[in-house]
Amino acid sequence: MPRRRFRLLLLAPLVAAGLTVAPVQAAHADPAVMAAADFRLKEGAYSSVIGKLAAILPSVSVPAVLDSANRSAVTGSGCRPSATNQVASFCWNSGDNNTPDWYPQGISTTADAYGSGTYEGRTAIFSAWYYKGSGANKGVRVSFVDYGNPSAPKYRHVLLVEPYTNSSGRPDFRSVNVHAGGIFTYGHLLYVADTWNGFRTFDLRHLWKVSTGDKTRIGRQSDGKYHAHNYAYVLPQAQKFTSSTTNGVTRLRYSAAALDRTSTPDSVVVPEYNAAGTGTRLVRFPIDHTDRKFKESSDGYTHATQLVSAGIKSMQGATAINGKFFVSASAGSSSRGSLYTVTGSGSATRHSGALPVGPEDLSYRGPANQLWSQTEYPGSRAVFAVNPNQF
Repeated sequence: MPRRRFRLLLLAPLVAAGLTVAPVQAAHADPAVMAAADFRLKEGAYSSVIGKLAAILPSVSVPAVLDSANRSAVTGSGCRPSATNQVASFCWNSGDNNTPDWYPQGISTTADAYGSGTYEGRTAIFSAWYYKGSGANKGVRVSFVDYGNPSAPKYRHVLLVEPYTNSSGRPDFRSVNVHAGGIFTYGHLLYVADTWNGFRTFDLRHLWKVSTGDKTRIGRQSDGKYHAHNYAYVLPQAQKFTSSTTNGVTRLRYSAAALDRTSTPDSVVVPEYNAAGTGTRLVRFPIDHTDRKFKESSDGYTHATQLVSAGIKSMQGATAINGKFFVSASAGSSSRGSLYTVTGSGSATRHSGALPVGPEDLSYRGPANQLWSQTEYPGSRAVFAVNPNQF
């Protein structure tokens, strides 16, 4: 299909990505003209319950979870997502491919965690799924995919949990009920987008083994054992970075998220979803490689450094590579998705139908020059990478 060109409204400051500023009227109902710094995040306290649970539950490492992989992915002729300029792919086993209970959303790799591309010597892909089944909300699970052998990936699901102190004064945990539309690893932290609230972070240094055998149980039981809906491992929430805006600017919808290691400093790109594309924005926040947290200003907040009023329909994921934005956009459950690229001149190119049906979050695996995404609909779920240089 022919490529269509769109104009984006770029708002200062855009220095980090080398984009030019167009002084334009904001195309939304905000009572004030938006500025990047109007979008901000506030760091919350580290969970005091994690240490208590760590003294009770057996701790395991990321490599140990990968070594315990109990499911094999599908590759080769059994997995053909057919993305334009595709360079890699795998699919989930039949049970995960077809289940209506869990939907894959956010994606990251160990290249986000560390520039070397590995975490404790291992190459992995992380995929977040949110629960859509009946009964109690099981929250979010993350697939830890051992990608050391791309021709034969293996994986295991880990349940995300939120530590808290229960009514009996005992350390406990519960499910994390967010959409998980975007994730990224950064050092020992896994960041998960919390749609209207910013980010939740999970500490990979505190993976725990729990009791199994009952899909209905979560947290501490009367016998003192801890369960997690029959998942063998849990990953605890450590902190929140709560979002807000200033000057009357409409709050941002954190629909997805991606780490940009090609910017200076490292940064996080957040797109917001709107089916009509009306007023949709891309926002960039600085993040600090020394403590793996968002960089604070003197007022105690992390302020965004870049704002792009995109107007792209159904944005599902976005990242940036050397100042060039890449945006995935869906078109329902029966039509192929599109990949948009936004250049330094402020124009966007729509690569219509370049992505399979139902594309989600984006993640750039820098050492391999691969742009990864995944699809969400039951029966046609795939995880795939394209060559960004070809767009």
